[in-house]
Order: sequence, then C-alpha cells, then structure tokens
Amino acid sequence: MSENHIELKSVNELLNMNFFIPNYQRGYRWTTQQVKDLLNDVNEFSPKHDDFYCIQPLVVKRKEDDIFRKIKDEAKSLEEIEKLLKGFTWEVIDGQQRLTTILIILSCLGMNSPYRLEYETRKGIENCVNGETDNEDNIDFYHVSQAKKTITDWLNEKKHNEEFKEKLLNRVKFIWYQTDETNPIKVFTRLNIGKISLTNAELIKALFMNSSNFGEEYNSTVRLRQQEIATEWDKIEYTLQNNDFWLFLNNVGYEKPTRIDILFDIIRRKNSNQDSIGESDEYATFRYFYENFKSNKEYMNEVWSEVRQIFETFKEWFNDVLLYHYVGYLIICRVGIDTLLDEWKNNCTKNNFIENYLRETIKKKIEKCKELNKQYEIDGADPKTTCRPLLLLHNVQTAINQAEAEQKAYQLHSFYKFPFHLYKTEKWDVEHIDSNTSNALDDDKDKEEWLKYSLLYDQVENDNTLKSKIVAYIEKVNNEDNFDEIKEAIEKLVGNAAPLNDREKNQIWNFVLLDSSTNRSYGNSIFPVKRRCIIEKDRGKKITIDKQSLTPKEEDSKSAFIPPCTKYAFLKYYNSASASILYWDKRDAEAYRDNILKTLEEFNVYCSQEEK
Repeated sequence: MSENHIELKSVNELLNMNFFIPNYQRGYRWTTQQVKDLLNDVNEFSPKHDDFYCIQPLVVKRKEDDIFRKIKDEAKSLEEIEKLLKGFTWEVIDGQQRLTTILIILSCLGMNSPYRLEYETRKGIENCVNGETDNEDNIDFYHVSQAKKTITDWLNEKKHNEEFKEKLLNRVKFIWYQTDETNPIKVFTRLNIGKISLTNAELIKALFMNSSNFGEEYNSTVRLRQQEIATEWDKIEYTLQNNDFWLFLNNVGYEKPTRIDILFDIIRRKNSNQDSIGESDEYATFRYFYENFKSNKEYMNEVWSEVRQIFETFKEWFNDVLLYHYVGYLIICRVGIDTLLDEWKNNCTKNNFIENYLRETIKKKIEKCKELNKQYEIDGADPKTTCRPLLLLHNVQTAINQAEAEQKAYQLHSFYKFPFHLYKTEKWDVEHIDSNTSNALDDDKDKEEWLKYSLLYDQVENDNTLKSKIVAYIEKVNNEDNFDEIKEAIEKLVGNAAPLNDREKNQIWNFVLLDSSTNRSYGNSIFPVKRRCIIEKDRGKKITIDKQSLTPKEEDSKSAFIPPCTKYAFLKYYNSASASILYWDKRDAEAYRDNILKTLEEFNVYCSQEEK
C-alpha cells in the first residue's frame, strides 16, 4: 500500500538539511510584492499558545541515489554510514519559491547557510542566496538580489529583528509532504504545469495511511483497517465525481480534483472554532485533522465513522423523492449544508425533518412572491426576478408529483428527478411567455431581430407579400420606417381573441424560467416562434435564420434542458381546451396560474386573487 509521509515542520526543523532543486524546476521568480506579503503576513501573525503560521506544502522526495552513491564512495565505517543517512538530500518537487525566500530572509537576519540549496543547472545561485556574490545580468541572480534588497529594507524599517527571527524559526511551519512517487516529474507537472495544488483531502489521506501516526500500535489489524478505509474512500470519491450527485449538494465552480474534501470540511467546521490565519486558510481543514491525529491514536476510526455517516446521509437524501427535491431546492436558495445536517439530526425522523423544517423553510423562501396576481416590473414594482423562487418551486413540485404518480402506478424503484445538475450549469432568466414587446423594441437592431425571427413562423414565411415587406425593411431597400405596420400585420396573422394587456403581461402567469442563451436569441419573438424554438431545442435542434437568404435553417445541436413547467406552458399542457397553439391568451395564463396555485397549496400557502 502506497504511503506518503506527511507532517508539519517548523523552519527551525529545516536547519542543516540539504535540498536539491532539479533542472525541471524554473529559477527563483518571486516578485518584490510576494516577498513583502510573506514578511508582513509572518510579522502580523500574533500566536497564542501553540498557534503557528502554516505555509503551503513543501513536496519532497528522498534522493535515494545520492545516499547510496555517497555511502559507496565515502563511507569508511558504520559511524560514517549513520552520519550520511542523517544528512541525505531532499529533492524539492514543489515549494521551491518559499523555501528559497525563507533562506534569503534567514541569511539577511545573519544566519550563515541555515540550510543548503543545491541547484542542478543554476550553479552559483546558492552563493548569491547566501550573500556571497551578486550578478544581476543573470535573471535568477537578479530576482534573488531584488528579494535580498526588499528584505533588507523591510528589516531595517521594522527593527524588531530578533522577535521576528524567533517567530519565523519556531512559529512558521511547512506542510512537509514526502512522496514515494518514483517519477517526481509526474508530481511536478500536476502541481506546477497543471496548477493543481495538493488538496486537503490528499493531505488528510496521507495521515490515514501514514504508519508513523500509530507508533508501536501499528500492526496487521491497523493495516487491514487502512486498506478498508482506502477502498471506501475511493468509492465515496467516485460517487462524488458524479455530477448528478455532486451538483445536487453543491453549486458550480468547484475546481479541485478531489471532492471528498467537502466531508472533512463539514466535520472541521462543526468541531472547531479554529481561526484562519494568513496562508493557512486553504489548508485549515488539514491542520485541524493533523492536530487530532497527533493527539489521539483512535482518531482514525472515529473520524472515518463520521465521514461515512455524513456521506450515507447525503445518499439517503439523494435517493428519496421528497428529500432530494426539497433539499436540492433549499441549497439553490442558499441554505447551507451544515444547517441542513444539523436540522436532520435535530428532527429525529425523516417525516419531522420534511414537515417541520424543509416545508416550513420553503414557505419562507416564497414569501415575497406568493401573491399570484402581484404586479412586477412596471410602475416601480419589484423586478420579475423576485418570483424566481416560486417558478423554481413550481418546477420542483411538478417533478415530485410526476415521480410519485409513476411510483404509485408502476411500482418503480427509481424516480424522475428534477435535474439540479443541469439547472445549475445554465444561467436562467425569468422570461415572458407572451413577449413584452411594447417596451422592448426601442432601436432599429431590436426591430430587425424581431422581424427576422418572425420568419420562423410558417404563416409569415408562407405569406409572400408580408415576407417581402419584412425583407425590404431588414435590407433597407426603400428606407421606409413601416415597422409598426408590419408588426401589426404579423400579430393579426397570429391572432388572439383574449390577449394580455401590458399590466397582465407582467404577472407570474406570463413568466417562465428560460435559459439565458435561448432568451437572448428569441426572448422578444412572437409566441409561435418562441414555442417552435423551445421545442426544437428540446429535440436537440437549433433553428436560425440564414443571414443571406433570410430563410429558416435547422441544424443539429446539443439537446438542452428545458424546465418541465416551461415546456408545459409552451405546449399548452395547462389548458387542454386552448383555442390555438399560435398565441398565449388569458385563458392559457389563468390555467397556468391555477397550476402554480396548487403548488402553493401543497405548502398550505394561500393568496388573494386581487391585483397587487
């Protein structure tokens, strides 16, 4: 079983050690500002008791070939072999910049060669680091010289050098990560070329697998337990790498290669009041577990039991119709995972958690948009985005109702889920079903786009007289401003026996969730054009207007997620007796609103029918 050794080493513990900087490393490149930031961070750190300032990982590999060569060539006795073994060299894979900077600081504080840096290809730079030579014509020497000047000026200004030196030596600690990877360039490439730093989870896993954490108690039983944990660890990580599962619990934007970190972060936040200090922010979770491993030999089993318990809770939420949808909804509404776990524990039973916490919290989230006749947008009213929580809940509750109906009818073990992972990877607008064009078409470009996309409606496309007027307007053949006349003719062709007025168009019965890309393309188009484009997008087709011929063009595209209630609205699902698929009228809007009302009633929320 692979074992990477990990511990925290103070700068003082690095004294008299030998480090080798291989040729795959770039030279010293820290800027003046980076040097000042490190100096100021250490200086401003005020330790209490055993507090320390934690520096990012120093990733090293024992230079075995160097040890064996020296033993073979130089050792004459057992004592000399032991001496050589104690003085072996460490190949630095990551952390060279900080290691070099601290060496320069110690040199400026009067320490002569506190530890040794040997460069494979940049001979002489170690002398420059130790203040023995300067050569600013060399780029590496130049950066070292600039760092020395910055440090000297800073020390002269601060004057409390002995106090600073003591803090640097004893209160600053590297995360010492000794890898057993046979190919150090592979590790370097990941950490530096790929810019993927070691995660808290990788560092914590090294604690679990490190035999030195168990002392004399390390035996076959512990080794077997480590193997079990390693297997379970991989299974948990595999599940978390599934975006369906991960984005149910989290939002987009997480870029670390490991995801099990979330479980350790939860445990650390629950059990620790540890403040983040300086560079320690990123590795606060690792530091918390490192201290506990050091003080408690039974900690491995204790913490792993807690990790599994949290993970099993997440799985239970994911695999239950109501828990999945209500928890997923509240996470989108910015209710934290920690809060949800606390309430899960406090409510004792699943039913109590659903009824007493989830549903009650959801009621609070829709408080501002529960009046279904509320006016939005115009006359200083709230923006239409205010009703987003209710529109999303309508989709989520629709998914629940569908899943429960299918389970009841067909005894299915799996169920239809609202795809939170797809919802979170798009940007969503609250958009009008029947276009609010009376206020939107203010400039020539908007007018041309509206006319262009009206050609996607078959009856416009097939009306040669109307089409020729549209083409003439777009191509500015006669420079005639007859947009209003053409628009009126198109709307007359579509027809609408019970149209919504401007105020009615800005109520929730005329709003759906629409992804921003679709909205930008067709947002102001007439209803049949929007309807066609949304249906085609759901089928994995993209329909556009050819710029040259101004004729519709269909091409294959990635099938997009259309929220169920958006799809149902444009398919006239809510009004089975709808007069026409060509327009969205008041009867359609009322049927849609009545269905939203049923969602509110699921949560015992009732609203008046008076316009607000």
